[in-house]
Amino acid sequence: MSEIEELRQQLRDAYKNRAMIYYHIYEELSRELGPERAEQIMKRAIYRRGQERGQAFRQFAPANLAGLREAFLGHLPDQGRLFEPEVLAHDETRLDIKFHRCPLREAWVEAGLPDDLVATLCRIAAEVDYGLFQEAGFKFFADTWQPGGEGCCCLHIRPGTG
Repeated sequence: MSEIEELRQQLRDAYKNRAMIYYHIYEELSRELGPERAEQIMKRAIYRRGQERGQAFRQFAPANLAGLREAFLGHLPDQGRLFEPEVLAHDETRLDIKFHRCPLREAWVEAGLPDDLVATLCRIAAEVDYGLFQEAGFKFFADTWQPGGEGCCCLHIRPGTG
């Protein structure tokens, strides 16, 4: 294995480790507080991390979707190989990006978690993107993976209100 391939594997492994940490935290919180409360708490915490990351993209708000697209895609690990992003739509009014892979979801599937739990964990993990794009000054929503779905999340970014 080349050094680059080894680094790529280490990166995938780090994402899988993060995925399993999310899962175990969710499990513990669910036992103590119930699944709904566990999801709420985790979403708030992960959203806050997204807000921290979103500050780096504020320069593009409220409407420079082209600049945001280049900066966001340019910051994806391993030049996007982990997520295989596809820009589905891009103009002055919208930016839609479909992720065809997700190392978090892949880790949960490999661990044998049931589809409904994987979907819940995907919703929770997507909060990092909500925090990022909203903090950056844009409107945002995501279609997260659902059982039977292809690929993973689809991100929908719209100009902010300024």
